[in-house]
Amino acid sequence: KRLGFVVALIMVLAACRKGPAPEASHPTPPDHATQVEQWRAKHEADYRQDFVTIAGLFPLKEGVNTAGSAATNDIRLAGSTMPASMGKFVLTGGEVRYEPASGVDVRLEDERVTAPVILKDDSSSAEDELQLGSVRLVIHKSGGKPSLRVRDPNGPLAKGFVGFQWFPIDPRYRVVGRFIKDAEPKSIPVTNTYGDVDSYKSEGVIEFTLMGETLRLRPFTTRPKRFYIVFRDGSSGQETYEAARFLYADLKANGSVEIDFNEAYNPPCSFNSFTTCPLPLPENRLAIRIPAGEMAYAGGHQ
Repeated sequence: KRLGFVVALIMVLAACRKGPAPEASHPTPPDHATQVEQWRAKHEADYRQDFVTIAGLFPLKEGVNTAGSAATNDIRLAGSTMPASMGKFVLTGGEVRYEPASGVDVRLEDERVTAPVILKDDSSSAEDELQLGSVRLVIHKSGGKPSLRVRDPNGPLAKGFVGFQWFPIDPRYRVVGRFIKDAEPKSIPVTNTYGDVDSYKSEGVIEFTLMGETLRLRPFTTRPKRFYIVFRDGSSGQETYEAARFLYADLKANGSVEIDFNEAYNPPCSFNSFTTCPLPLPENRLAIRIPAGEMAYAGGHQ
């Protein structure tokens, strides 16, 4: 009897050391597929508005930058409704001032711009967006260098967009990991697709198990407890976009992080060369194949 008790005790202790199975600890919500479908629908609507319509990205030189459809402009803007001159964008020490041309109906917050105005760039939520008919213009910074970003819903890039393709939703690619915090937050230089270097805040790594393999990803912190993940995997360059895919996740109060690769999506540079996208850190280039989330853009690079 004593021997039987000892054997039973050893088995119990061994089971405790293994811990509960991931499936038992983090069961898939019954409405998981619905949640993912709703997320994908919102993502597609947002991308069609914010990135599919991008028709140009023009670096600004220090001093005066003339803009309009005429060939004599520093920035030549295409479109049958675009005036020969819409005015000037004057760059002075990182600050951009727009000076409208006489008689041009350029608007800012539905008010006609009739005098020079300093433009806030899109690095904040309070960006200033100029409107000229259906065309929208905003100052975009990459590596600290300002450019003029143009959106045209009637342009050839927007009209030629072929849409999004997704892998079937698979709950096996929804995992829950733990956040391993760094001793101190760090600022990491990250190269983007234009070769510019931007700085991102990072506070640690997420460790998780996927298909029996223990993996780690280093996220960027966009706001408290909100993570932005830029990664590659074994499907990159074949079934999925070559450069990277993006993913967001939240840090829970208990230190856990849910990563749902069914919501991994392509950066806008996968279909539009006028966008700037960060490249993944070396530690975020996973060897494992992850056939979940968005597939490679079917229309080829525009």
